[in-house]
Amino acid sequence: MEALLASTLTVAIAEIGDKTQLLALILAARFSHLSGAKTAIILGIFLSTLANHFAAAWVGQWAISFISPELGRYLVAGSFFAIALWVLVPDKVDEEQSRFYKMGPFLATFILFFIAEMGDKTQVATVVLSAKYDALAMVVMGTTLGMMIANVPVVIAGHFSAERLPMTLIHRGCAVLFALLGVVTLLF
Repeated sequence: MEALLASTLTVAIAEIGDKTQLLALILAARFSHLSGAKTAIILGIFLSTLANHFAAAWVGQWAISFISPELGRYLVAGSFFAIALWVLVPDKVDEEQSRFYKMGPFLATFILFFIAEMGDKTQVATVVLSAKYDALAMVVMGTTLGMMIANVPVVIAGHFSAERLPMTLIHRGCAVLFALLGVVTLLF
């Protein structure tokens, strides 16, 4: 249960202001004229995140099996500290995504989210969380739930703007959370 809760909270907070959350806003605005677009976008986010985070969690489980538990603990803690610094750098969305819009809201969302998550903070966090907790299913469920908690309201609101949020404060809070996860990993 700890793996599920930690994964959900970590990713939900890390996702605020992340490029995939901005992408959700852009997709919701782009397809707002289509009936059922919000449902298609939410389903695209869910399935894309599930596939991407399953692969990331599997890599975390696989990689940690090759090293000693002591070294693994230090690597996981160090990774949490690195992510803490990384979240302080704001993301930007690539404007090259418009070529996928002709595929419709579901496919455009699925493809763009999968690509955007490659090497993203939340994907790296999923690898690290999976390495920390030996609970692949719980980590995948938690990180996917965290993505949905952060992105579904953006899609539903559609007109909501991330610029209205205190992004600096949110990024700093997220950095503190990752740093605390690093400390807890070292201590326990």
